[in-house]
Amino acid sequence: MNVVVVFAHPSADSFGQAICSTAVSALESSGHNVSLLALYQSHFSAAMSREEWLAYHGETPALGPDVAAHGALVRNADALIFIYPTWWSGLPSIMKGWLDRVLVAGVAFHFNKKDKVRPSLKQVRHLVGISTYGSPHLYIALMNDNGRRIIMRALRVCTGWRTKRTWLGLYNMGNSTSEQRDAFLQRVHKTLRELS
Repeated sequence: MNVVVVFAHPSADSFGQAICSTAVSALESSGHNVSLLALYQSHFSAAMSREEWLAYHGETPALGPDVAAHGALVRNADALIFIYPTWWSGLPSIMKGWLDRVLVAGVAFHFNKKDKVRPSLKQVRHLVGISTYGSPHLYIALMNDNGRRIIMRALRVCTGWRTKRTWLGLYNMGNSTSEQRDAFLQRVHKTLRELS
């Protein structure tokens, strides 16, 4: 499978980086073709420019070579995997900006004759979200877990309802033990090794 991993964490020494490395290793060892989009490391701009906003409803909304290249990878992906820390009950701004700038009309969706949104990524068979949280699971559930909702629900508008979804979350990270973090990495590895 062609797998696109979208990773957002600013620190190369973070547990998020360990998750990303584990994920890529598991996918490659299973023979998948992996494209890693490390947003902070590539200095991806989260802000949609005025020109992009004006082009959004036009014929070519994906402006800029990096945005177009990411869009091409997404259009050929069989699986999309998002790895990030949950901050303020949501996605890091760089990942939200990636969604805004890359998953535009002509890439992720199109409009039918009645101007209704229809999926353009029907080839995507799997959506996987992996996140760390500073708070316990119950608190996250009460706050609606906005990043998870975007990836697990809203993106299915672009992929279709048959897309399989997997969520892996490490909650209360600040109070987790090294054994719990190791167990989570093993869970990530096992889950992605079995992705088919």
